[in-house]
Amino acid sequence: MLKRYLLAPGPTPVPPEVLLAMARPMIHHRAPEFDPIFAEVRAGLQWLYQTRSDVLMLASSGTGGMEGSVSNFLSPGDKALYVNSGKFGERWGKICKTFGIHATEIKVEWGHAVDPQQVADALKTDPSIKAVYVQASETSTGVSHDVKALGEIVKGYENTILVVDAITALGVFDIKTDAWGLDVVITGSQKALMMPPGMAFVSVSDKAWAAADKAKNGAFYFNFKKERENQAKNQTAFTPAVSLIIGLQEALKIMKAEGLENMFARQGRLARATREGVQAAGLNLFPKESPSDALTAVCAPDGIDGQAIYKNLRVQYGMTAAGGQDHLKGKIFRLSHMGYADSFDVIAALAATEMVLKGLGHPIKLGSGVGKAQEILMVQK
Repeated sequence: MLKRYLLAPGPTPVPPEVLLAMARPMIHHRAPEFDPIFAEVRAGLQWLYQTRSDVLMLASSGTGGMEGSVSNFLSPGDKALYVNSGKFGERWGKICKTFGIHATEIKVEWGHAVDPQQVADALKTDPSIKAVYVQASETSTGVSHDVKALGEIVKGYENTILVVDAITALGVFDIKTDAWGLDVVITGSQKALMMPPGMAFVSVSDKAWAAADKAKNGAFYFNFKKERENQAKNQTAFTPAVSLIIGLQEALKIMKAEGLENMFARQGRLARATREGVQAAGLNLFPKESPSDALTAVCAPDGIDGQAIYKNLRVQYGMTAAGGQDHLKGKIFRLSHMGYADSFDVIAALAATEMVLKGLGHPIKLGSGVGKAQEILMVQK
């Protein structure tokens, strides 16, 4: 028997309570019993987002939320600015191009965070830019960006909105949507929300709705205005992911019972234990600065294929992590510690990593990283 562990940066493990909730008999989304469920989830998302604004629920992956966050707020020919520091920052540029947006790229070397001054300088040079697109957590590199600082910068431009892909950030570390002036914030169900894939969530500020009123790009399914009108009445414009919304109701109860501060502290502690554990084992972190608490990107040792590490974790020890993407394929591997994760997920991941590397011929002392993580994760009484 091989017990399976899911330590990839999405999808992430789903708590049993959530799975049981989703296994209940199906209800109709236009029936009266769906109304209070939807209302509770709407309020819970506002709590999680730390916002008073609308948080739209979409039946899609997180990329659907990203696409809608271009098409609903900009018109063909509009100017945008996007940070490209990894695979998902690159995606902003591709989406903008699809909708005829003239997007200027801030190219950041993978493994580094954007300097907020670069965004400030770009907006000062061209204040006609109507949107700034960035990741809070770049999943492909394990780096986080200072979206609080970017919010302060973009606040000064009346006709410019800040759009944040927080798909592997929201619910992992503190993101104060309203207080930081984040106009549009996107996340997905399969990350820290402890849900299966299939839903995207998008918060929209008053400033962003004003931009939507002027936008001329077409949108049918990802029509945020239509969704806003319907979701204010606890309905959706199209058939929603009913079972996922019921599961999310349960997931939000779990998160509220833990509390935002405790949730952020737990995942921060897991992240620190993972980072210091891999370093104690003689490995190097890929991020050169601002590592994300959602996942840890680790450099493969010289002479060891990172894809072999990723594959052997899964095949030999039942542990699904993630490999590198694009030019990082074979050079790094990634371990998630977001959402439904605790101390022993980290310890198991580090132990398996050490065993895989030993099996691949790398001179590693078994237990070196595990011991360091245990020191950090011990419950102090």
